Amino acid sequence: MLAAIVTLFGGLLLLYKGADWLVGGSSSLARRLGIKPIVIGLTVVAFGTSAPELFVNLTASFAGKADIAVSNIIGSNIANILLILGVVAAIRPLRLRTDTVSRQIPLALLASALVLVLANDRLLVGRALDRLDHIDGIILLAFFAAFLYYVVTIAAREPDKDGIDKKAVGISLGLLALGLLGLSLGGKLTVDGAVGIAQLLGLSERFIGLTIIAIGTSLPELLTSVVAVIKRHDDIAVGNIVGSNIFNIFWILGLSATIRPLPVSQSNLFDILVVIGATVLLLVFSLMNGKRGLTHWFKVFFARQASPEEGFAVRRWQGAVLISLYAAYLAMLLASM
Repeated sequence: MLAAIVTLFGGLLLLYKGADWLVGGSSSLARRLGIKPIVIGLTVVAFGTSAPELFVNLTASFAGKADIAVSNIIGSNIANILLILGVVAAIRPLRLRTDTVSRQIPLALLASALVLVLANDRLLVGRALDRLDHIDGIILLAFFAAFLYYVVTIAAREPDKDGIDKKAVGISLGLLALGLLGLSLGGKLTVDGAVGIAQLLGLSERFIGLTIIAIGTSLPELLTSVVAVIKRHDDIAVGNIVGSNIFNIFWILGLSATIRPLPVSQSNLFDILVVIGATVLLLVFSLMNGKRGLTHWFKVFFARQASPEEGFAVRRWQGAVLISLYAAYLAMLLASM
């Protein structure tokens, strides 16, 4: 048991450090090549913070552990909203930019609803098993490409803030190589350790994927959001979480399913419903505290340009509700074992 626990947490540590090295090296290299800081933030850094989930998914998929591959993504999205956003809102009420509430949260909701539809093969096309196949993966990746085009277009209207450390080319390449190596090895160790613990304790791979691995691979988002909200950068804290959920589904599940079809269990379909419910609740909480009401939200939703002003919020008591719901979800998972 001890060996499996050490393997799991060693893998998670390597995933965390690997993502950090990858982001540092690639950001520095991209800046030396003259790429705008805002573009680096929306691409290199965003991909880097999603790298732990990606490498765990690819490792689990090729190892035939589909429950871990799917549960890791769905569990991360649940933890992102109910646990991480709940924690940061409980620390201090969050002020949300109008475009976050009117564009990004609805897009995260669309991503969750789309994966539920694509995975529901037995209901929609009469197949014997539910799964995300190659075509489903390509559809998700197409939505991801459209999402990237949207965020880069929006970012082009905002001023650049160059806070990227320019390292020597050799150091940047070395960090990039170390990051990829750490992520590859960390992904393997995390999956091996999780499977070992599940077998020794009689826990399902779904449970391990939804809890330990999901929370572990979400640590970069948690740390980023907590630091951001302490520094009163609420838009970074919330945008980081919502953007991560969109990345997880469109990019990671899309790429994983394109490379190798992922079977989806009935339990996984329920977990996707939990993600949808959590996202809807976040949207409702935000609209409850809107200064200009639902009419303003609809006006911005259908507008051609995003509105950056802060018009919505998530209160402390709502953060406590999100945390309580996550605890209830974990209790339900334990009860169903």
